[in-house]
Amino acid sequence: MKFDVVTPRLIHLPEPALSFGFGQSTDHPKDGLYLYGPHKADDRNKVITIGVIGTTEGLEYFRRWGRSVLGDVLVPPPKKTDKEHRLHLSNFPGMPAAFGVSFDPRDFIEYVVDGDKIETTTALQNHHEAVAQTVEVFLERVRHHDENEERRPDVWAFVLPEIIYTRCTRQARRSGVTLSPGEYVKRQKQRSNLPLLEDVIDLTKEDIFDDVPDFHRQAKAKLLKLGYTSQLVRETTLAPEAFTNAHGYPIRGVQDAATIAWNLATGLYYKTQAEPPWKIANMRDGVCYVGLVFKNLPNDRNNHACCAAQMFLSEGDGIVFRGANGPWQTENGEFHLKSTAARDLIGKVLETYEEKFGAPPKELFIHGRAGFSSEEWRAFEAAAPKETNIVGVRIKTTTGQVKLFRDGKYPTLRGTAMILDQNNAFLWTSGYAPRLDTYIGPETPNPLNVTVLKSSGERPDIETVLSDILALTKINYNACNYSDGLPVTIRFANKVGDVLIMGSARGGGKQPFKFYI
Repeated sequence: MKFDVVTPRLIHLPEPALSFGFGQSTDHPKDGLYLYGPHKADDRNKVITIGVIGTTEGLEYFRRWGRSVLGDVLVPPPKKTDKEHRLHLSNFPGMPAAFGVSFDPRDFIEYVVDGDKIETTTALQNHHEAVAQTVEVFLERVRHHDENEERRPDVWAFVLPEIIYTRCTRQARRSGVTLSPGEYVKRQKQRSNLPLLEDVIDLTKEDIFDDVPDFHRQAKAKLLKLGYTSQLVRETTLAPEAFTNAHGYPIRGVQDAATIAWNLATGLYYKTQAEPPWKIANMRDGVCYVGLVFKNLPNDRNNHACCAAQMFLSEGDGIVFRGANGPWQTENGEFHLKSTAARDLIGKVLETYEEKFGAPPKELFIHGRAGFSSEEWRAFEAAAPKETNIVGVRIKTTTGQVKLFRDGKYPTLRGTAMILDQNNAFLWTSGYAPRLDTYIGPETPNPLNVTVLKSSGERPDIETVLSDILALTKINYNACNYSDGLPVTIRFANKVGDVLIMGSARGGGKQPFKFYI
C-alpha cells in the first residue's frame, strides 16, 4: 500500500497595513491614530452627544472618565519586576488628538437609575424576570427621552453596577441572595389554583422567556429595535480604585487606564461615526467577505436556529443580514441552510453590495466554521451573477493538533503559515509580534486550520486567502488592539447570534454591525 507524503511548506506573511488619515498607513491602530488620526479625517473637531444612564455614583465615574480622556492618559511607570519592553502599551493622547472628535462631560444627556431599584429587580425569584426587569430600568429612561426630548444622543452609554454582572448573566447562580417573588411567580401561583384549567394553561408561555436571561444581550437587542448603538461599561472599569476588598486591593483586575481609554474611545468613535477609525490598506478591489452565523433559538420546541450573514468590505465596516429561522442544525451538530434560505441570505448580501458600488463583487468569500452542503452551495452559486467568483472557506480553531516551536525566547511569529497543499494550510494569527517585541498569550499558540472548500470559478491562491484572513484580524473596532486571533468574519459570530436570537430583536432585514457589539 502506498501513502502520499505531504511535505509542508513554511512561509511568513507580512503584517497587514492599516490606512489612516491623510492617506498614511501603519500596522498598529494606536500608532496610526496617534500620528495621523482616523481614516476619514476631518479638518474640524466634531462634537458627539453621549447619553449616559447609571446610578448617581456611576454617572460621576463616567463624567470623571470623560474629563480624563479629553487629555493625555499615560501608561503607568514600569515596575521593578518588569523584565521586558512594554511596546504593547501606548499613552493615550486624548480623544480630540487621536480621533478628531470631542464631547463635553458637562453636557452629557444623563439619567439616574436607583441603586435600590436594581437591588430589588436583580433579586426577583424568576431569573428571566429578574434580568428583564433590570434591563427595563435602563430602557425606560431611553424611551422616556425619545418621547419627551428632541435632542438625540449619538450613542447611549450604560454604566453598570457590579451587581448586574453577578446576578444578570446566564450563568449567574445568585447564591446568598434573598430572592423575592415577582409578577411571574405570583401569576404562576394563581394559575396553579385553577385545577380545572391546568391541562390547557401553559405556565411557561410568557414573554419573558423569549429572551435569554443575560443583561448584555437583552440590552443590545432592545436598543437595536430602538435604533441606537450602545456602550455598556462597568463601574469597576471606570473607577477600579473605588471598589476594593478588605485588604485594600481592587475587587477586579482591569487593564491600565491608557489601554481602557484607547478601547472605550475606539468603540465610541466607531458607534457614532459614519465610517470606522481605520481600514485595511491595499486590499483588492471588488472583494467582499461574509461570515455565516447560526444560533439555536432559546426555548424553541422545534429546535430551530437563526441564521445570519456578516458582510465586511475591503473598506472595513460591516453589515449584519438576518436570515430565516429554521431546522438548520444537522445530526452531526453542523449547521446547513436549505436552498431557499441560502439563496435569499446571500442574495441580500449581493444586492446591498451592488447598491453601494454599482456592480456585483468580483470575489465573494464565504467564511464558516463548518463545510457547505451540496444544496447550500448550489443555492449560493444560483444567487450570484456569473461575474462573481464565490469562494467557500472553512476556518477552524485548533487545540494542540499542530504545534510549531521556535528556537528563541518567544513562540513562532504571528503570520507564519504551514501550507499543506493548494487548498489546506495552518495559519498562526497569534504569536510573537516583532512590532510589540512580545507575545500576548498564555502558552504556545495554536494555529487556525484553513481550507478552501469550493469555488464557483478559479480557486484563489492559498497564500492570498491566508493574507486576507490575517488582515481581517485587524478590524475589531470594539477595541484598539494590534490584532485578534480570529478574523472579524468569525470572531463576532457568537455575539451577533446572541443578539439575533432574542425575541426583542425579531424583525428587520439588515443593520450595521456596530449595533451588535
